[in-house]
Parts: sequence; structure tokens; C-alpha cells
Amino acid sequence: MSVIEKAQPMSAGEPAKALWISTVAFTLCFAVWTIFAIIGVRIKQELNLNEAEFGLLIGTPVLTGSLVRIVLGIWTGRYGGRLVYTLTMLAAAVATFLLSYAHTYTQMLIAGLGVGLAGGSFAVGVAYVSPFFPAEKQGTALGIFGAGNVGAAVTKFAAPFVLLAWGWQAVAEIWAVCLAVMAIVFWFTTTDDPAFRIRRERGVSSKSLAQEFAPLQNVQVWRFSLYYFFAFGGFVALSLWLPRYLVGVYGFNLETAGMIAAAYSIPGSIFRAFGGVLSDKKGARSVMYAMFAVSAVATLILSLPAATITPVIFIVVIFVLGFFMSLGKAAVYKHIPAYYPDSVGAVGGIVGMMGGLGGFILPIAFGLLKDMTGLWSSCFLLLFAIVAISLIWMHLSVKQLSRQGHSAPVAAT
Repeated sequence: MSVIEKAQPMSAGEPAKALWISTVAFTLCFAVWTIFAIIGVRIKQELNLNEAEFGLLIGTPVLTGSLVRIVLGIWTGRYGGRLVYTLTMLAAAVATFLLSYAHTYTQMLIAGLGVGLAGGSFAVGVAYVSPFFPAEKQGTALGIFGAGNVGAAVTKFAAPFVLLAWGWQAVAEIWAVCLAVMAIVFWFTTTDDPAFRIRRERGVSSKSLAQEFAPLQNVQVWRFSLYYFFAFGGFVALSLWLPRYLVGVYGFNLETAGMIAAAYSIPGSIFRAFGGVLSDKKGARSVMYAMFAVSAVATLILSLPAATITPVIFIVVIFVLGFFMSLGKAAVYKHIPAYYPDSVGAVGGIVGMMGGLGGFILPIAFGLLKDMTGLWSSCFLLLFAIVAISLIWMHLSVKQLSRQGHSAPVAAT
């Protein structure tokens, strides 16, 4: 029996309160994490960056937010999500505020590493929220929490207007202040999760690092990581790349491009909660099959030469892609507490890290492919290849499990 199952009863409204406050906090963290999607375009103009340099700039915060996730996930298990979440938000807020004082490309990259701490909040939130809910409701709960991805849309809607009125530095400063205020609100309105409380009260010692990382020897964890590399990493990469893509391909101004990119982010975020509900009711594996099948078709269409796709068709297809990516993001994380209930922090951290690395690597790859081939649509051809590999690997693994007579946890089938 896991620590979660032995945790003491909670007050009636405690799980809902923890979930919704954590979700609001993650929304603001995600808004900060994707801030370069808008201000990066202006910085690119000011510093005269090429496409690869721009890809590195917008991907740098994603790198930090990815690599730090596994550490933050483990720390959450050891020190409690309430403390780790609060400190993560405060550290990211300080770095974001200091970003407004950067003037050179190198300074921007260094500041971006600090801004990226906001992205690490996902691993903290997953490990913090999960213990408040039983297994049959964790898909829905984590789907709602993950809908905080809508913070990317908040940035794309609001940041262009702030930037035009007061400059990109004001965007960084205002976003930083909002995140710092949220950290204070979170600390004073939440409680420690039940799993951490029971460990503290009973003096349960923390796992050794070897125990924490033991599940990572299972290839299944890395298969889940590839799924999330596309579902989440691809979502983040497109959220960051779309404004530049729309400006370059269709000649949209920054405000219009930001609004369309935000509209892409909304279904890719809010419907993550719906993906969690579907994963609880229909099974995460079924949702994953649907996500990969539709994503393969969508990315193949978008791989056609950009000049052959009208803006209307592009927007419709990208909306569909964002919707199904959102379902897939929830389905991947439905698997984790089902298969690894006592290692949610470590496994969730590594899967989240790989997903975040997708958000870092893919924008750079998009820029390099554009520079090398001159084709804007080359980024979608790369995404199609990732989808195809993921779908084939998943299907072969499912068939192997069926032949061996292994049954997956009910919640994840």
C-alpha cells in the first residue's frame, strides 16, 4: 500500500482548493515560461538575430524548465509541494524581472535560463496535486491542472499590447510581479499534500536517489517520454514558433500573429482537462491512439509547401492539431500514477523533462531546417516523423503486452 493510500482523511473542500489554486499558479508560470514567444520577436529585430539564434532564444527558458523538472519532482516528494512550488515561483519571478535589464544576446540567454524555472512548476504541481485524489479521478484532476498551459495564450493575447504601449521590458516586469504575488497567495491559501503530511507525521524517511530513479530503468518510462516529447514538446514549440511562422509565411503583423497563436494555445490547453476525463472513462491508451492518428494526418497536411495552404486552412488544421495534442498530454500523465503510484515525482519529472526538452529542441530544429531548406513547412514534416515513430512504437508495445498476457492497470488501459 502506498503512502498516498494510507494518508489521513482530508476536509471536504481541500482537494478542490488545492487543485484550482495550483492550476491558477501553473497558468501564470506558463505565461512567464512562454514570454519569449512575443517579446522574442521584438528582441530578434533589435539584435538582428537569424532564425537559428531566434530559435535558441525562445527555447532557452524551455531548456531550464525541462532539466529542472526531475529535480523539482523529487524535492516535492521530500519537502512538500507547497514549499517547493512557492520557492520555484519566487525564483522565476526574480529572474523574469531581471530580464528587463538585459541588453546583449548573451545576457538574454542567461536571463532566459532563470525565466525557465517557471516551467519546472509542472513537475511540482503533478506531484502535489495527485495525492489529493483517488486513482479513478487522477486523470481528470491532472487534466484540469495541465490546462494551465493556457498561460501561453494569456501571454499571446496580452503581451503584444503591453509591448506596443510600454516596450518588451514592461512585459517582463509586469509578468514577474504577477508571478511573485501568486507565489505569496499560494503559500497562504494552500496546505501540504496528504502524502507529504503522513510521511512527516510518521517520520517516514525519504527514498535514496537509487530508489527514486529505479523506475527509470524501465523502457516503458522512456516510451511515455517520447509520447510527451511530441504531445507537450510539440505544443510548446508551436506556441513559440507560430507567431514567427505567421509573420514569415502570411505577412501578418505581430498583434494578429499573436492572437492566432493564442487561439491555437487555448484548445491545446483547456481541452487537456477533457482529455483527462476521457482517459478516466475510455482509457488512456485509446486516447493516445486517437491523438497520434489525427496528429499524423494534420502534420502531413501542414508539411505541404506553405504557399499551397491558405491561411484559413492552416488555422483550421492547426486548431485540430492543438486539440488532439491536448488530449494526448492528459493521457500520458494518466499512465504515470497508474503504473508508478509511489514514484510520481521521479517518473513524472523525467517524462515532463523530456516533454520540455521537446519544447527546447524543436524550435531550434525548426529554425535550422528553415535556414537549410528555405521551407517554412519543414517544421511540420519533422513533427510528422516523430508522430509516426511514436505510433509504431506504441502499437508494437501493445501487441507485445497482449501476446505475453500482461494486463495494464485498469486506469491506464
